[in-house]
Amino acid sequence: MLPWLLDSDPALRWQVERDLAHEPPEVWEATRARIATEGFGARLLAHQDPDGQWAGGAFFPAGFTGAEGEQPWTATTWSLNSLREWGMDAAALHGTAELLAENSRWEYGDMPYWGGEVDCCINAWTLANGLWLGADVAPLVSWFSDHQQPDGGWNCEWVSGSQRSSVHSTLNSLKGLLAFETATGGTPASRAARHSGEEYLLERGLFRRLSTGSEIAPWITVFAYPFRWFYDVLNAADYFREAALHDAAAPDPRMAEAVERIRAARQPDGTWLQAHRHAGKVWFEVDVEAGKPSKWLTLHGTRVLNWWDSAT
Repeated sequence: MLPWLLDSDPALRWQVERDLAHEPPEVWEATRARIATEGFGARLLAHQDPDGQWAGGAFFPAGFTGAEGEQPWTATTWSLNSLREWGMDAAALHGTAELLAENSRWEYGDMPYWGGEVDCCINAWTLANGLWLGADVAPLVSWFSDHQQPDGGWNCEWVSGSQRSSVHSTLNSLKGLLAFETATGGTPASRAARHSGEEYLLERGLFRRLSTGSEIAPWITVFAYPFRWFYDVLNAADYFREAALHDAAAPDPRMAEAVERIRAARQPDGTWLQAHRHAGKVWFEVDVEAGKPSKWLTLHGTRVLNWWDSAT
């Protein structure tokens, strides 16, 4: 399986080299440096507009009304998310932070791009992308403490009055807070918010309702890459792997049942299958169609199980 995974785009290959093949830094760092000039990274970078945006918009392409159908994945935030998650060096986007500060506004309320808006997922991505590109996003950190739900998580529908957290919103918020801690060390308030949000997911075993113990929904074990904003136990478990490595902590045993759901989805040849592609316009496809072995999901699944099994 390892040779199959290594035969891939630099955006994926460097992570395989680092996390599965355990190559020395000089090997995977050299592969990572190729993202800006080869493959997925170079192709997506080529779609950037002169004003620093992608598709002319912050979260949606310019002119999108919603009547066109599914959420497009081509606008600025989604493009930055992909480049950052793939591991592109921020130097390849030199000047982008300044261009977005000057030219990009959120579709909601015409708010300045790096100030974020009212959606916690959007603010989490803005925080992570701003830290990566060197924008001033420090004011966004306290936003998460101020908008945490009474149960410890977050919900993008808080603006409509919701007082119950969402697993989707909570996971995305946690990723933003972890990015802040990784980059800066965090603050007492940001660390407290992160640990409270993690507890929200852990006390539910990552996939069960606290009230009844039943599964939240069938989609908790439906794995599809790119993850986008969607929650599933593989996406969540890979976050907890990263957080535990950051904290130098052991895996939380409350994840055990969720990890076994991930293990059960592994095929006899060691791969994970793409369940579907999230509908919506893309610049280009980066993973296989439904029903085929996914290198991206196999990377995530394998490193989660390796981390869990080696520690437990």
